[in-house]
Amino acid sequence: MSEPVLIVGSLAIDDIETPFGKMDDIVGGAGYYASIAAGLFSPVRLVGVVGEDFPPSALELLEGRGVDLEGVEIVPSGKSFRWAGRYHTDMNARDTLDTQLNVFADFNPILPQGYRDSRYVFLANIMPELQLSVLDQISPGAFVACDTMNFWIEGSREKLTEVLSRVDLVLMNDGEVRQFAGNPNITQAAETILELGPSYVAVKMGEYGAALISKDSRFHLPCCPLRHFEDPTGAGDSFAGGLMGYLAWANSTDESELRTAVAFGTIAASFTCETFGPEALLSTTPEAIYERYETLATITEFSPCPTDACRVVG
Repeated sequence: MSEPVLIVGSLAIDDIETPFGKMDDIVGGAGYYASIAAGLFSPVRLVGVVGEDFPPSALELLEGRGVDLEGVEIVPSGKSFRWAGRYHTDMNARDTLDTQLNVFADFNPILPQGYRDSRYVFLANIMPELQLSVLDQISPGAFVACDTMNFWIEGSREKLTEVLSRVDLVLMNDGEVRQFAGNPNITQAAETILELGPSYVAVKMGEYGAALISKDSRFHLPCCPLRHFEDPTGAGDSFAGGLMGYLAWANSTDESELRTAVAFGTIAASFTCETFGPEALLSTTPEAIYERYETLATITEFSPCPTDACRVVG
């Protein structure tokens, strides 16, 4: 039986504009996307906070998919975290148009007693101080992954460094890895992070795929080829959720399983990009996931090097 995944992160309402359209009042947030993706594989325990304006149907949807919401606080008369952004033709770049923290500004994640024995934990992009608070509440021996962002790298570096020293897997996009390490070389930058204590760094590279780097190995997987693309919001969180959900299903953190988890995270992210909001991710099927897994396996497969293929020309 698979283990549950504990996810601590934001639940938000987004207004999003991309070259393919514009939609307002989309339910999102790192905790929301990650919970949906992890729930494709394993039960989920979610910790977050929303205001009274957060759609009850969105929480009911999570609950209907097996997400335990005991850790979600609803603040009476409060307003939920809101974010507005605009993407450009290069979908790796976006402008934040508006951020309203609202109830998220006072978020203080107190884990229900039944969550504290979770063996697989994802700390989504929240203040490093809050991530440390969660680390102090969970049982020793949990496999913990954390995400972060440029804002915390710039403004809370000391606390973030402490977080990185206490987790097993660090998830950052390529720009954040370079920013944290002060090194434009992705591999060298990831090695700098590994020196702090985590066993692995997963580098999210958008349309260029993802890499898993440890002290002894390197793994790089391309993204899933998509014929239809609308909105990348939540793709990184879906990647993390899919990755952690698979690990909890396999109940293993061996490197071979971590590589497989990167593949499933990549697949979850690909579905997220197909629609505004999590609709495509919500409507995916085991058959569709398997088909994309086979596609990734096929496009990364090639024969061993023939022994007589290369010659030294004198």
